[in-house]
Amino acid sequence: MRLITALAILTGFVAAPSPPGYRILVASESGDIVTELRWDGTALSVAKVVPVGIMPADIDGPHNVAVAPDGSAWYVTIAHGTPYGSLWKMSVGSDALLGRAQVEMFPTTIGLTPDGALAFVANSDFHGDHPRVNVVTVVQTATMTPLTNLPACDMPHGVKVNHAGTRVYVSCMNSDEILEIDRQSLRITRRHKTGEQPQHASGGPPIHGTPAAHDCMPTFVSISPDDHRLYVACNHGNTLQVLDAGSLELVKEIPVGAGAYNVEPSADGSWIIVTNKKAQSVSLVDAQTLTEVAKIPTSKPLPHGVAYAPDGRWAFISQESVGVDPGAVDVIDLTTRARVATIPIPRQPTGITILQTP
Repeated sequence: MRLITALAILTGFVAAPSPPGYRILVASESGDIVTELRWDGTALSVAKVVPVGIMPADIDGPHNVAVAPDGSAWYVTIAHGTPYGSLWKMSVGSDALLGRAQVEMFPTTIGLTPDGALAFVANSDFHGDHPRVNVVTVVQTATMTPLTNLPACDMPHGVKVNHAGTRVYVSCMNSDEILEIDRQSLRITRRHKTGEQPQHASGGPPIHGTPAAHDCMPTFVSISPDDHRLYVACNHGNTLQVLDAGSLELVKEIPVGAGAYNVEPSADGSWIIVTNKKAQSVSLVDAQTLTEVAKIPTSKPLPHGVAYAPDGRWAFISQESVGVDPGAVDVIDLTTRARVATIPIPRQPTGITILQTP
C-alpha cells in the first residue's frame, strides 16, 4: 500500500472526484434553446444544447423548465405561438419531444404535482392589455391534455404545488395577491392581498408589526419543505414576505435587495434564497430566524432563477443577458456563502432546474 501511494505521488496521480449525480437545465428565452450543464464540484461545463421552438423565423421564447418527479421527462414553457404559448414534454436522455399542450398567452412558470400527474402553468400575458383576468392552465401530463383554463388574476407569474400535493399557490403580479387552488376540485379557495396594510376592526391605525402600505407586486411564491409557510418575493416592495400557509397571515416581512424576483427554500429547510433583479445580488435568508445573513453579488446584473444541488451544498443562479453581453449561471457555496464558479450562457437564460441522473 505504501509503495502504491508513493508511486501515485511520484507520477502525480490524484483520483478524480466522482461527478455529482445531477445536471442543471437552463432555458434561454431569446435563443430557443435549453442548455444542460455539468457541475463537477469545481467548475461548470456545457454537456449539450437542446433546440426548442416551432417558428424558425421568430423567437418562441422558452421561459421555465421543470423535471418530472420520477425523472423520466422534463418540461419547458414556450411563450410565443400562433397565437398562444405551449407546454412541451421532453424525454430525459434523448430530449425527444413526447408531447405538447396549448396553454395561453405568455406562459411562465410550471408547478408539477408530486405524483407528476398534473402541471399548473401560469400564463402571465406580458404583452397584453392590462388590467385583465389571466388564466392558469391545468395540463394532464400523461397525455399532455389541457383540462381547464382557470380564470385567476391579473398577470399570474409564479406557481408552486405544495409537497403534500393538495394545494397550489399562485403569485399575481398586477393584482398584488396570492391565490390558493385546491388540487382536487381545481377551484380557487382563497385569495390573500400582499400589498394591503391590515387595519384594526374599529377603523383605527394599522396593526402593530404589519408592513408599511406599498405594492408588493409578487413575482414568485415558494413553499417551505413542511408546507407550513409560503415565501413571497415582492418585486416592488424589495422584501421577502413570509406567510403562514394555514391562515395566509403575514408572519414576517424581511428587507432584501432591490427588485426581489424569485425565491426558493432549500430542501432541508435551512435557507431561503431571493434573487434581487435590480441589485445584482442574491439574498441568503436563514429560514429559522427569518433574517438575511448574506447578500452575495452575482456575476451579471440581472439574477433570475434559483436551483439547489441535491446534497444541499450548492445553489445555482441563472442570470439574464443584457444586449449582446451573455447571461450566466453562478454557483454559490452555501457553506462559505460565496460565489465560487460561473459560466456564460447565451440568449437570455431564465428558468433553471436540477436534472437528476443515474
